[in-house]
This record gives sequence, structure tokens and C-alpha cells, in this order.
Amino acid sequence: MPTATLPDLIARHAQERPDALAVTDGSTVLTYRQLLDSSARLAATLAARGIGPGSAVGLLCARSTRLVVAQLAIWRTGAHVVPLDPAYPRQRIAEMTGDAGVRLVLGDKTLLAEAGLAEEQTLALTSTLVLAEPAAPAGHGPDAAGAAAPDAAEPAAPALLFYTSGSTGRPKGVIVPHSAVADLVTAQDAFTLGPRDRVLFHSTVSFDASTFELWAPLARGAAVAVSPSDRPTAEELVRDIERFGVTTVFITTALFHHLAARQSRIFGVLRTLAVGGEALSPEYAGAVLRAFPWLELFNVYGPTEATTFTTLHRITPADCTTGPVPIGRPFGGARALVLDQELTPVAPGTVGELWIAGGRLAQGYLDRPELTAERFRDLPGTGRAYRSGDLVRQRPDGALEFHGRTDDQVKVRGFRIEPGEVEHALLQFPEVAEAAVVVRRPGHTDAALTACLVLADGSRPAVETLRARLADRLPAHLVPTAWTVLAALPLTGTGKIDRRALAAADETAADGPGTAAALTPIQQAVATAWTRALERPITDPAADFLAEGGHSLLAMWVVDDLREDLGVELSLADFLGHPTVAGQADLLERALRAAHDDTPQGATR
Repeated sequence: MPTATLPDLIARHAQERPDALAVTDGSTVLTYRQLLDSSARLAATLAARGIGPGSAVGLLCARSTRLVVAQLAIWRTGAHVVPLDPAYPRQRIAEMTGDAGVRLVLGDKTLLAEAGLAEEQTLALTSTLVLAEPAAPAGHGPDAAGAAAPDAAEPAAPALLFYTSGSTGRPKGVIVPHSAVADLVTAQDAFTLGPRDRVLFHSTVSFDASTFELWAPLARGAAVAVSPSDRPTAEELVRDIERFGVTTVFITTALFHHLAARQSRIFGVLRTLAVGGEALSPEYAGAVLRAFPWLELFNVYGPTEATTFTTLHRITPADCTTGPVPIGRPFGGARALVLDQELTPVAPGTVGELWIAGGRLAQGYLDRPELTAERFRDLPGTGRAYRSGDLVRQRPDGALEFHGRTDDQVKVRGFRIEPGEVEHALLQFPEVAEAAVVVRRPGHTDAALTACLVLADGSRPAVETLRARLADRLPAHLVPTAWTVLAALPLTGTGKIDRRALAAADETAADGPGTAAALTPIQQAVATAWTRALERPITDPAADFLAEGGHSLLAMWVVDDLREDLGVELSLADFLGHPTVAGQADLLERALRAAHDDTPQGATR
């Protein structure tokens, strides 16, 4: 087990290269010394508020240098971080902070207010509070002493508490220790990262990929480039990569598929790209490597319970010709075992369940001893191991291939989803008698979470009404984008819900066909872009993007299409805030008028 904590790893670089770039978000730049000094200053404030070893501290903050300083400061007190997604509904944030026993929530003042948190439970991260004064020359003044200040964190202590979907309707808190994160971010048998590298931080902090994006570069003397946009479009990601000189990026498989389908220039400006979250298309991977042969393209795999990435495989053109793209071999202290139902190793080439062992394992699930005992077990000759529920096969060269699940858990756009959690929430509505949640795949590059409902006698709620009520309870990725109303749920011969039959069922429209008004030219441009993304005809100016099965990833492509078609750009926030064809057309028309109404005063058109 490493003897260093994450603050220790960063402090080493602050001592060796104090003036090297550590973090930038475009408006604020921090060197390693400034990062350590700023975090020490905030840690002292937290300690004065009673925060110390064993404390759970929530972090509700937009991506920024402040977020990085705050997370490091929490660790320096010996407390652990509970990442909170600003996009989560109030109820979800309240459930998480209550379950975690959060003593204090740090964050942006506006986000803290929107979450409805009690003022005495929060601390707003103002620039004055977070950012230290400009540092003195290396080795002089109080800043040097601050960087070397002792920290209360211990390697075996919790560093992060990530919440994942729970099959019983209750999300699970996964306790990740410092030692496990340290193993991940210092692994020499993984990605090449050094002082000249910059890694893009564009994931939400509640998504465990952010662990790699933030702390792998800072533990290796590289720099973090923070994507400042709340919901960056594909074009904005490319701009961030270019302006910050980013060399290394992680993206979800779903995003990779869309970028590859559109032949994005993002692949031409990177050295290293890691892709993970779902099964990777060999066709798209092969096409990208043929077009950009210098690109280091990695397929990565790993559950939160084994600290972000457990296995990785550098993809070659040969991997894209036959069979699935391998998820690779374990790295950074992780070990992989492929076992049968009797927990006996299977022969190479045989499909079995993946168990993960080694120092990268989480401590277990917060206050869930039965579930922890079920998923984390001591295996003879191996020691403690995590039962992943994933089916894999070992190739002759030792690399692992993914072959599905042993249960109903699904992955959609990189998010791990337990259908039972969504079903449990739906069954709280009196109008719903039965519910099942499955995944439909309307296109080669997309997956849609689908709610299949049997309504209570006499109930005829609009699907959009149910969707809106569910969105008040669950994060966006757990809200189905497709809905089917049935007279009864189909069953298998053993009496279980036939989820394969449900996945093939027709989707029920949220509203009746009605009579659509005629489209204006700009509305037609919006409707055409929607039609391409949703793979269904859109003809009504009152059509709602989310009600039609859209989501944030598809919205990204519509925004890019509209930029190319009309020469103006919507932000994703504006797009999702005005989700109808007519609403978006109105925004675009105003933007077009502003763009063409730029003639200098006194000039003649």
C-alpha cells in the first residue's frame, strides 16, 4: 500500500517545480506552489469550522480552479469529499448529504442557494477565501512554509464517497480510500504523463472519471486544463483542447462514437485519448486509427468500486477487424480473476465473471454491511476481491474481452444504471401499477433508457407529466427518454419480466398527434437538425426535445449542426432551457439578427 496520500504526491511536485503550471481554467492560473498554498489557507478555515479526520464534506461547485483547491483542502484536513453534481435535483442532493452525514457543503454561492441547503451547513467558495496571494520566490516567505505544512490525511482513510445507482431504489455510497486513488494516478504501466502534458478536466465531479482527469496529472507533475463551460459542446471541447494545449483526454464511449461518426477534428489535436463506459465499436475505432495513426487510443474499463479504471488496452488496427475490442489487462496494482459460479478459475477463452482484487478496491458501501459482504469477499489464495457482475473472456494474449452482465444493470452514455432504482421511483406514483426499465438502441451509436409502464385502473397521465415528476427526484441520466404504456408486462416462462421483449416494444408518444402548425424557415432548420439526431421526423413547432427522446449528448450534435447550417451557435444551457422547436428557432433568429446588425453607425448597407 502506498505510504503517500494525494496531498503528499502534489506537495512533492510543489517542492521540485514550484512555479510549474498546475491548474488553469482560462481565467485563473495556479502554479503548484500556489495550489498548495491556496489549499492550505482553505484547509485552515475548514479546520476552524470543526472539519477534520472522519468528516464528510460535500462539494457543490462548477468546474473551476476553485473546485480543485477545495477538494485538495478538504483532504488536507483529513476529511473526505462527497462530490455533488450541480445538475442533480434538490431531493437527490438532500438524500446524498443526509446519507453521507455531511457536516459542511462547499460550493458556489448560487448553486448552494439553488440546492436549498441550510446556510449554517454551507461555505461559499469566494475567490478571496480560496485563492492565496501571489506566491513568494521558491523557498522564501510564508508561502513556502504553507506548501510544506503537514496534512491530516492518511493513506488508508477515505478520500471520496461516490454515489452510484442502487437496485433497491437507494443509491449506494462507495468509499474510496486515498491509497486506491494514489495507485491509480501514479501507475507507471498505464498512460504516459509528464511535466509537459495537460489533461482536460471536463467531466462532472460526481462522475468517477474526474478522479483521473484531476489527480493523475497533478500526481505526475503535469497540468489540469479545466473546461469552464457547464455543458461543453463538441466544438467547445475542441476549442478547449486547442487553446490549453491539451495532450490527454478521457471521453465516454457514446461521445466517442458520435465524434467518430462526424469525423471530428478532435482526434487530430490529441496525443492520447482514453475511451470507456460501454462496449466500443470496432468500426469506429478502426476508422479513427486509420485517419489518425499517431493517436494513442485506449479502451478503458472499471467500476467505481475498483477506483475508476481497472483495465486498459491500447487499441491497434488489428483489434478492430474481428470480435469485440478488448478492455485489456489490469494495471496500477489491480488484479483480475475470471471465475465460474463456484468461484473456480475458468480456462482461457471461456466466458466467466470478472472479480477484481488488489490495492485499488473501495472500502465498501457506506452503512450497507450486507451489500458490502455480498460484493466484496475474501477468496482463498487471493484475499479481498470485488464481484463485478461483468462477464469477460481472456484472449490467448491475456487481454480481456467484455461479454455482458450477470444481472439487469445497464450502461447508458457512460453512466451505470440499476433499473430497479428507476422502477422503484416510478412505482411511488399512484398512477403507475407496474414498471420495468430497459435499454433500447434506436441507432448504432445511441442507447435510450426506456420506461415500460402498466397504468393503474382509470389512470391516463400524460407521459410528459410523469417524466417531469421523475426529474424532480432523480438525476437526468436516470430519467428515461423513451416511454411505453402496455396493458401488461410480458413474462418469461419462469415468471420473470421479459426484458428482451420490452426492449423491442414500440415507444408511446407523450401526446396525441394533434395538428401541427406550419414551420417557419428557421423552425424548419431546427426541425431538420432534430430529425437527424432523433432519427424520427419532427414537424411540429411545439415539439419538445426531451419528450421526443432527446438527451444532452444528442443536444450536443444538434447544436453543432445548427452552427454549421446557420452560422450561429446556441449554448447547451440555452438549448435545454428552450427545448421546443419554436423556442430554439426564436433564439436563433435573434442571434442571426444580432450577427447581421453590426453595421457601424453612419455606414450605408
